Amino acid sequence: MSRICVVCLCLLVSFSLAASAMAADRDAITQNVDQVASEINSGTSPEDIQANDYEPYVYVMQDDGMLLVHPELEGESLKELATPVYDAIMQATFDGSWVDYEWKGKQKHAYVRMTDGGLIVGSGYTE
Repeated sequence: MSRICVVCLCLLVSFSLAASAMAADRDAITQNVDQVASEINSGTSPEDIQANDYEPYVYVMQDDGMLLVHPELEGESLKELATPVYDAIMQATFDGSWVDYEWKGKQKHAYVRMTDGGLIVGSGYTE
């Protein structure tokens, strides 16, 4: 019986730590996206933003799907590459919102925020 209790306790601690780490990641992602959106709203050009300067990386997309900032897909249209992903990201608001979509067979959660000029800044994590 005590062995079962130890296993249950270990599982509970593991789930708690994972939930805590996920919350920290979500907070960091939100802060990064809000910072980049603020910089763009203050006049920073998207070309001056480096996707990999943030953990996890950030991306900047025009409303037509063209990725202006992305570590691998810069200059490509997300609307043409993955319409369901594009549709999810287009749910961005000026206040920021979390969206879910499938990317390369995995569930992805992204925080996306629209800038004053209509660009979308985002970042996320994969389950």
